[in-house]
Amino acid sequence: MGDRGRGERRARFHRSAALALTLAAAPACVHFDNLEEPIELATHAGDWRDQVIYQILVDRFADADYGNNYGYAPDHMARYHGGDWAGIEQNLDYLQELGVTALWISPVIKNVDTDAGVDGYHGYWAQDLTATNPHFGDLAALRSLVAAAHEREMLVIIDIVTNHLGQLFYYDINLNGQPDILIQESGKFGKPVLHTTEYDPDFDPRGIQAFTSLGEAGPAPIIFQHDPATNHMPPLPVIFQDPAVYNRKGRTYNFADPDQLLHGDFPGGLKDVDTSRCDVKQAMVDSYARWIELTDADGFRIDTVKHVERHFWRFFTQRVRQRLAEQGKKNFFMFGEAFDGDDWLVGSFTRSDYPDAPTQEQLDAEQACAAEAGGPAITGDQLDSAFYFPQYYQVIRDVFQNGDATQKIADLWAQRPMNYGTAPTAGGVGLAPADIPVNFIDNHDVPRFLFGVADRPAAERRALLHNTLLLLFTAQGIPCLYYGTEQEFAGGNDPANREDLWGSGYATDGATFRLIRRLVDIRKDRPALRRGAVNVVWASPHTGDESDAGVIAFERQGGDAGGDYALIVINTNQARDASTLFEDTVMTVSAPPGTALVDVLASGGGTFTVAGDGTLGLTLPPVSGAILVPQGS
Repeated sequence: MGDRGRGERRARFHRSAALALTLAAAPACVHFDNLEEPIELATHAGDWRDQVIYQILVDRFADADYGNNYGYAPDHMARYHGGDWAGIEQNLDYLQELGVTALWISPVIKNVDTDAGVDGYHGYWAQDLTATNPHFGDLAALRSLVAAAHEREMLVIIDIVTNHLGQLFYYDINLNGQPDILIQESGKFGKPVLHTTEYDPDFDPRGIQAFTSLGEAGPAPIIFQHDPATNHMPPLPVIFQDPAVYNRKGRTYNFADPDQLLHGDFPGGLKDVDTSRCDVKQAMVDSYARWIELTDADGFRIDTVKHVERHFWRFFTQRVRQRLAEQGKKNFFMFGEAFDGDDWLVGSFTRSDYPDAPTQEQLDAEQACAAEAGGPAITGDQLDSAFYFPQYYQVIRDVFQNGDATQKIADLWAQRPMNYGTAPTAGGVGLAPADIPVNFIDNHDVPRFLFGVADRPAAERRALLHNTLLLLFTAQGIPCLYYGTEQEFAGGNDPANREDLWGSGYATDGATFRLIRRLVDIRKDRPALRRGAVNVVWASPHTGDESDAGVIAFERQGGDAGGDYALIVINTNQARDASTLFEDTVMTVSAPPGTALVDVLASGGGTFTVAGDGTLGLTLPPVSGAILVPQGS
């Protein structure tokens, strides 16, 4: 940011400090009720296919308000580093220069501050769903960020969690009223060593049981902690202080077990909420819809969706849409994260007619809850879209990093209409879920792309990244860029993949930054790349010396793209040239014979003419690609 940026931050800090002193001297009757009231909502989002999402881990993006840098340790990757909402607002120029149109920010609510030497800087350890995380700023700062983004025609997506709260209580297994780490058996005489912690005991389908020296003693009580120093405090809203709203079965260790998947505590002691309860469903709607009413943000990214019953998602998404639409907020985008490579599973949260339909008893309970909460009957509609983890595993990792056959790409994409659904969600964003997967190449939960190819020479690593970015910005769906990719961050598994962006100086002249901006501009100029349907015209099953090994080619056209047309050809082969032909077969395209196609990605890109029989043969160097459009278009 340079000296000017640091000066601006210092000035802002001194202004904040002066304001704090003024307020401290003011009469005790000073209130800020106006900040706690809903503001006028508006629909800022147009077609979500036009967006470029940028995922921000708030704590690691920019530090503009030194006044909230308490209890932080910027030299340790698992501690708070000081980033805040004011920092994002001050760097919107940087994001606009990159071409970003939508900010996905990490959770905004108050978290358990620190637990076992690790901080809740990421936002996923909720303690109070009604308060802002003071490390990031107050409500005024969050509102200011959203408003500033809207002034630049940028959207804001808030990350939320409904599956669990933070490490807020322990199971009093031995009934002594204090949290213990227990060694139950020593291993003598051939017995197994049993190690149980009352903070995070292993899953028990009966619920965690108490026991004493005389044997089991029934369900273990849960005891909420009260430690203001670390914010291990009873949760809010008050409903979450009722033990009955938790499943209380202990830590999931086998995610293949449906009972554990849905009802187990998330590893690390994150307490699983019973999302089948009507009062819990309504509390989640009230809590999270309130944040949109307070800020005018434009969407939710929803964490851990596969750990929550689908009937919860039906209720939650429909009631949120209805509540916000009544106040003028329409086209509200909700996409979910199912951290899984199973395309059917991930897609099942966007379908209204998914195969494992609820039983009649479940449907009756769902409608009873809908009636109790008020509003129309619940339908089968769920999320608008999903974070495309199957593509991350099967395409980004397997093909672009590891060199698997590009036929994997065609096979995966062919499944999407069936797995995700082709009908828009009622009251949602008006687009079929199959058309708007949220595409990404890495994120805060997986190693950065460059870490996965860390054993390659530097030039090769960059070429691999650039080739993958080409896919990200041309594939059907909404591209989502993880902060720092533009600066070629290369961190490994969490928390190493959560670097401080300010270490980059927010440079805008790097090769990867410039490429992303180029791809964004091309995408913006070509309706086919944003709104066109996809048609794979070449995919190869080969990975050896065959002429087409590593090639994937697909057309984008039709749909809402008007008459626009684009042909994307990518060679993922890391060793040799590859072509859109194999033996006597040449790629056939839908562009008319004689059409001259020019590569708009390459400077001075060549021209390729469709043959009289509709075929197009071209050869690309290793790890390279082209975006071909009709000459003169």
